[in-house]
Amino acid sequence: MEHPNNTEQRLTDLEIKASFTEDLVDSLNQIVVRQQQQIDLLMAEVSHLRRQEPDGGAGGFRSLREELPPHY
Repeated sequence: MEHPNNTEQRLTDLEIKASFTEDLVDSLNQIVVRQQQQIDLLMAEVSHLRRQEPDGGAGGFRSLREELPPHY
């Protein structure tokens, strides 16, 4: 049979670990929520940019030569 103090110490250690784990899970959850908000914002921005394209963003590839000023 285990010593009563040893059992109490083990229980206290487990409670401490559970508390730290709960804090970590809460922190990670806040990070996930913040990242999802950023993803939603970026998706809305991409959608907005696609609507600004003359043909809905389905334009063909333009070569860099087309982008050069005429004096080159």
